[in-house]
Amino acid sequence: MANERKKEKLVIIGGGPAGLSAAIYAARSGIEPLIINGPEPGGQITSTSELENYPGFPDGIGGFDITQKMTEQADKFGARMVFESVEEVDLKQSPFYLKTEMAEYEANTVIIATGASPGKLGLEKEDKLVGSGISYCATCDGAFFKDKEIAVVGGGDVALEEANYLTKFGSKVYIIHRRDQFRGTKLLGDRVINNDKIEVLWDTELEKIFGEDSLEGLLVKNNETGEERELSEVRGFFIAVGYNPNTALFKDYLELNESGYIVTDGRQKTNIEGVFAAGDVQDPIYRQVVTSAASGAKAAIEADNYLEGLKD
Repeated sequence: MANERKKEKLVIIGGGPAGLSAAIYAARSGIEPLIINGPEPGGQITSTSELENYPGFPDGIGGFDITQKMTEQADKFGARMVFESVEEVDLKQSPFYLKTEMAEYEANTVIIATGASPGKLGLEKEDKLVGSGISYCATCDGAFFKDKEIAVVGGGDVALEEANYLTKFGSKVYIIHRRDQFRGTKLLGDRVINNDKIEVLWDTELEKIFGEDSLEGLLVKNNETGEERELSEVRGFFIAVGYNPNTALFKDYLELNESGYIVTDGRQKTNIEGVFAAGDVQDPIYRQVVTSAASGAKAAIEADNYLEGLKD
């Protein structure tokens, strides 16, 4: 590890749509930001095989492809990227301190765009089939399963909203819920119960995922009776057991809401002057590529304004 701290005007933590959009805007302003990306490029979006709702791509674009294009655009304007993970921060005073596996940095301003990780079930083949039948985002991937049987696991508001949304595409939608009542709001629960295309499997848990290269069905088990059932026609499986914002590094410094998301104002400002946040790490509601990119742009503009203020 280098002993000398590298001095940066702006460090962006995270290389997904929010971080890359921030990098593009900041680099065009002449800041030459440093993006600490993590070991792999792109964040969650790279697991989406095709985006059909991102403006400007009427034929759709792959999640990895759009990440590559945004990276090239940021690089064109002078952004720099390192594929390391931030292991430690100190945001008590400016310049802010950041440490990765390979280096230490001092930054005049920081944009946090570390995203949120979907809750997982921990079953065999779950990770392997993400993007090939398994998804964590109905609005991203629902249209790929037109006239197919779809299953959703979960019982909170997200699961209920996704199940209702997926009936626009699927021939039938199962909700797999391990309890005998939903955790979500009554309004959403009533919509599910009254939707003829939805079958709720109460007191039921997922036992097995079938398929090698793509999803070929599910095995579920009723935890009251022990009865097993194979959902052999399911080709789309949406996991909606919550998201976990990647905020562990910042919890001692930044204001977080009850779910652990960074609290920001309408200008992406956190409770610490000079520290901004963008994307899913501060957005528990929309979680869309376009909204993440927009918040990254806002954060970069505000970071630029902050740096200009330091010159006065």
